[in-house]
Amino acid sequence: MFTIERVLQPATLEEAYQVLNAHVSNTVLGGCAFLRLGSKKIGTAIDLSKLNLDYVLEKAEEIEIGAMTTFRTLETNPTLRECFNGVLPKAVSPIIGVQFRNIVTVGATVYSKYGFSDLLTALLALDTEVELHKGGRMTLIEFLNKSYPKDILTRIFIQKNKRRASYQSLRNSSSDYPILTVAVSELDQKWRIVVGARPLRAQIATKASEALSQSKLSAEDIGQAAALAAEELSFGSNIRGSAEYRKAICPVLVKRGIMEVLQCK
Repeated sequence: MFTIERVLQPATLEEAYQVLNAHVSNTVLGGCAFLRLGSKKIGTAIDLSKLNLDYVLEKAEEIEIGAMTTFRTLETNPTLRECFNGVLPKAVSPIIGVQFRNIVTVGATVYSKYGFSDLLTALLALDTEVELHKGGRMTLIEFLNKSYPKDILTRIFIQKNKRRASYQSLRNSSSDYPILTVAVSELDQKWRIVVGARPLRAQIATKASEALSQSKLSAEDIGQAAALAAEELSFGSNIRGSAEYRKAICPVLVKRGIMEVLQCK
């Protein structure tokens, strides 16, 4: 359970940023879905719903997604269904249920860097950048690998190219959190293999990606790259699965992802 002393709906991002940094307990609200799972006392809760950050905008060279965009919007947006073989809608559609996806926001999920995030796994397989109000624009990889002062994620950008992509996940049940997630993509014969919910945060398997990119994509090459992904990444245990189990199923999901990308138009 969480408690809130005050709620603010700022008129500008700068106002929201100033209030956020005025006290350590001040917090930006997203959909609040995951706040409900913990215990937190919030001084001032900052609601960004009046800042027009709920949108998906297709531009000539990129797709821009506002921070307050919900997972349900990602799931149903026609542009995202067409781009990258619909990898983003496919990644978010298994999550809990429609009511849940109607409140969970892109900005809160990406900024929080959740280890179980289906969305982060898919976004890492694409050419994604994030924008912070004060920190500016940077690649998603850079954002995930560094710590930043308290800031507000305003939007994400995905380069609109011909990258082919696939998303795979394993769950104990269709509405449960994932045991393991995998996203695979290819552009100009350069492959990218991403594994998430390890239960650590999603990470690119760089050695496996490079090996696959340099291979002839034979059945043996694909099997070796899938096995290499499991070897180079670390895995942990939680109530959904052991580290050993995750490591064992990783090559299976990676191989499925590669084979699906090869079938994409």
